[in-house]
This record gives sequence, structure tokens and C-alpha cells, in this order.
Amino acid sequence: MNERILILGAGGQIGTELCEYLSRKHGSENVIATDIRAISHHDGPCEILDATDADALKQIVDKYSITTVYHLVAMLSATAEKMPEKGWALNMDSLFHVLNLARDKHIKKIFWPSSIAVFGLTTPKHNTPQRTIMEPGTVYGISKSAGELWCQYYHRVYGVDVRSIRYPGLISWKGEPGGGTTDYAVDIFYGAIKDNAYTSFLAEDTYLPMMYMSDAIRATVELMDAPDENVRTRTSYNLAGISFSPAELANAIKKAQPDFQIDYAPDFRNEIALSWPSSIDDSTAQTEWNWQPEYTLDRMVDEMLNGVKTKLNIKA
Repeated sequence: MNERILILGAGGQIGTELCEYLSRKHGSENVIATDIRAISHHDGPCEILDATDADALKQIVDKYSITTVYHLVAMLSATAEKMPEKGWALNMDSLFHVLNLARDKHIKKIFWPSSIAVFGLTTPKHNTPQRTIMEPGTVYGISKSAGELWCQYYHRVYGVDVRSIRYPGLISWKGEPGGGTTDYAVDIFYGAIKDNAYTSFLAEDTYLPMMYMSDAIRATVELMDAPDENVRTRTSYNLAGISFSPAELANAIKKAQPDFQIDYAPDFRNEIALSWPSSIDDSTAQTEWNWQPEYTLDRMVDEMLNGVKTKLNIKA
């Protein structure tokens, strides 16, 4: 039987590129893309779906004989701080609906993303270990921390095959960022191309772990393809890419655009960022399923500048 894949949140930053990647791998007819709004970027089946509606979700799972769910629906850090109860409800209710479908044998495998937001001010900031103190200070981080434990519980008690990655900040030109604290690292490229200038909402020396989306998508699928016996961490895996500050990113952009200007107006998102790690130890992922990143800062900057120009229809 062919793998039949359902992507929840396929219109988001991760979902846009994951949908494309999985369609190439499995055929677009075997990838069902859903979101709360209509999707235009997928050639295969598409459905409008509110992931908090358990009945509607089950109907789609049954309709398409789904075997695997990539559950990408979430309210991200900066947005969830503005509406805490709604953020918690969206992030947790939708997760339970998917876990329960697997518990009841309607689906076989789940991917659910966690985040570096699970860490907090008491977490070691440099080379943050896989297992460490986790006292998140945001609604998003609290929901992801709780979600990790529920994933582990459903695996231990019900045998649910659910796998997870703690994504660092993700950088992509194909999908729009979704209201996260790390969005500056996408917005800065649009500022560079449109105005040759950018005002950062993070301070110049605020370091965060980041990752180019191509690496993140590849890591996600490699984890899902890994043999079950290799996946020994059932909370969520640390994943590292490139750690840099806004000033370092700006300097990398200046190699291509020497006149690019950046200034700084830190807001509440900088305080969120300061509660997160500045670098990540992902040796557990390297050991258990052979994870290795491919992108350097300079390679990522080159691809982002060219990609944003393509998206904006600006000649290089």
C-alpha cells in the first residue's frame, strides 16, 4: 500500500516546502494538503480544514485512507503572546485530535514539530543539551513543552509512532513567516531587496539558532524515514543549523550588497529571544538517525537573496 500523507497547515512556511518535497518523493496524488484557507500551491488533493474540528479531521483521514500525518498547525510565539488562551487551545487541541486518531489505529505515523521555545531562562544557553532544564516563558513554548510530553506518553502507553524535532528559527523565501520571534531573519531579505535597508526588532547582538528551510525539510523527512528502532527519543530532537545575530546576518548580506543598511528597534520579541538558547547541541539526532546539516550562513544568504528576487520578480 502506498503511503498516503496528510499535511495539516500546508499553507504555512514549513508546509509550503514540505508539501513540494513530499509530492516529489511520493507523488502529488498521495499528498493531501489542508489548511484553514484555500491552498493554491499544490497539484494534488487539497481540502479546507480546521484542525481543531476532530470530526472533520477524521472524515478527511477516512476519505483519503491516510497513513501518515504531518501536523504543522500552530500559533507561533509572538502571535500567541497576544491571545494566550486561543494559542493554547489551537496548539493543544489539534495535537490531541491527531494523537487520538493514531491511538485508535486510523493512522500509522505522526510528525509533530516542537521548537527551541520549549527552553527558558534557566536553560543552558550555549550548546543546549538534548535533555536539560525546560521552563519556557511563552504560551507557545509552554504548549510545545506539554506537547512533547504527551507525544512521549502516547508512544509509551498506546504505541503511537509519533516523531518530533525542536526546530530552531526557520528561514525560507517560498512560504510566508507565521508570526514568530525569528521572523526577522526572513523579513531582512525583503528589506534588503526592496529598500536596501531593514529595521530589526531584535537587538544587534541577540544570537539565535537558525536553519535554512531546505535543511529543515530534509531533516523532517529523514527522521520520518528512519527505522523505528533508531528513533529512541520520543519527546523531540534538538536540531541545530547556524547560530548568528542580526548584526552577523547583516554583514553577510553586505558581502552581496555593500550599501545595505540595518538599524535596531528591539521590541517584546527581543525579550522572548533572550530566553531561548543561542546555540544547540544536536548530537543525539546525529547519533540516532545520522542527521547532518548542509547549509552555511553564506550559502543560505546567497540562496535567500536570489530566491526573494525571484519571488518579487526582480532581475538579479
